[in-house]
Amino acid sequence: MSAIASITVYDGAATPVSHTLAPIYVRSEKGVGTALWREQLASLPTEAQVFAAMKAETLKSGVVRTELAVAVPVMETVTNQNAAGYTAAPKVAYVDRYMLIGFQHPRSTITSRRLARMLLVNIANNISTSVAAATTGPASELFDSQVMPT
Repeated sequence: MSAIASITVYDGAATPVSHTLAPIYVRSEKGVGTALWREQLASLPTEAQVFAAMKAETLKSGVVRTELAVAVPVMETVTNQNAAGYTAAPKVAYVDRYMLIGFQHPRSTITSRRLARMLLVNIANNISTSVAAATTGPASELFDSQVMPT
């Protein structure tokens, strides 16, 4: 990935909704690269925005550990007020998170990394037929080519 860009992704709703995650930052400290994207909805506080994060690091063994995580914060529903008429501001009740983590041996190839990633993704999506491997985009570039946004 030559530069960090927005990510547009659809959710799994019956009528899919597009979510655009804007780049927030890219950091590289002590051999660990991280990148963060977050939705930018004006109607929600920052802590309640859907976000995605990537991380790549080379372990002491030489194995490259890559990680892609997404999180969906869920807001409390505030319906009542106290005796003084005060209604508390809504806050995040909990966060649902999912992660895809890869461990790639230094001798692995783009092809073998892509095969492993696509087997996992296809199992997760219950796909038993032949589906072309994704070769571009943030996840495939991180896991297959071991490239972090810059």
